[in-house]
Amino acid sequence: MDTRIFSHVNWSLLACMVILFFVGLINLYSASGTRIEDEILFSTFYQKQILWGVLGLGCMLLTLSFDYRRLRNFAWPFYWVTFFLLIVVAVVGKNVYGATRWISFGMISFQPSELAKIAVLVLTARLLAHDGQPLGWKRFLAVLGAGALPCALILQQPDLGTSMMLLLILGGMILFHGMRASVLRSCLVAIPLAAAVLWFVGMHDYQRQRILSFLDPTNDPRGTGYHILQSRIAIGSGQLWGKGFTEGTQSQLRFLPERHSDFALAVFGEEWGFVGCVALISMFCLFLLSIFSSAIQAKDRFGSMLVVGIFFYFFWEIFINICMVIGLMPVVGIPLPFISYGGSATLVNFTLLGIVLNVSMRRFIFKG
Repeated sequence: MDTRIFSHVNWSLLACMVILFFVGLINLYSASGTRIEDEILFSTFYQKQILWGVLGLGCMLLTLSFDYRRLRNFAWPFYWVTFFLLIVVAVVGKNVYGATRWISFGMISFQPSELAKIAVLVLTARLLAHDGQPLGWKRFLAVLGAGALPCALILQQPDLGTSMMLLLILGGMILFHGMRASVLRSCLVAIPLAAAVLWFVGMHDYQRQRILSFLDPTNDPRGTGYHILQSRIAIGSGQLWGKGFTEGTQSQLRFLPERHSDFALAVFGEEWGFVGCVALISMFCLFLLSIFSSAIQAKDRFGSMLVVGIFFYFFWEIFINICMVIGLMPVVGIPLPFISYGGSATLVNFTLLGIVLNVSMRRFIFKG
């Protein structure tokens, strides 16, 4: 291995990652607590997250150990293995709260849809790195088809959030690469039509109800609107400076649902207030800027498209989760990177950042 790569580590990205992960651990420690009279009992979510973080760090180091350009050769095999795992989920997957999204290995459950994000991202980067010409219909449909196949299986789990994430990542990468004007115009017409078909055919009743509750959560305050209302109450009660660490009433008294995962930001907002939320969002902005700068500085098209895909992966997760928690978007089950609890998501986050660091570290010795 060329030792020169270690002198070009993206330290700003590493620093942002470490800070966000430890902020997530502290927040998860508080979110794991339940106040019973004058005592607070803690669950083990934050302890499990530490374990997932250690495993994720191992995945990141493993990702750094090889030349990222080799991923181009493994793009198709990796894609089909992931596609097979999604079929396995549909046949023998573990059902939790009416959703079949996991493959169970004893005490550990694995979510292949998280792996699908990496597989689609790597394959799309390979397809788009062929040349720098704007996409015509043939290449556009090939790229779109690569994302549509796993999306169809994930949508049946049902997991609308992950399906939407895959398409958003795909769309971001395609727009960054560029497409012919005729293709772009057709897409702008087709997207509303596809949304209408998804509403009437592709969505389950509870998913449609979530969107209706987003428009008016007070219509069903104890049912589908409960999550949004409690999240708004938690964030609003934090006011400017917050109530203090482990002092949030909505989370500690268990009024706030999914406080360790999808609504972890609501716990943070209640305890650290508006000032804390601004600081956290600023850290996320610096995190995204570090990733995007690596994409611009990459010395080959494949590496650049890889990092662009990872940028959109984190951007959309951060944007959608924040909007969901404050009631600007429907609840779709998208976690906040490094802040929300999740084993599969943590491994994917660290692995993707390993790819970004890989591209960034090697840009000084590759000539394209």
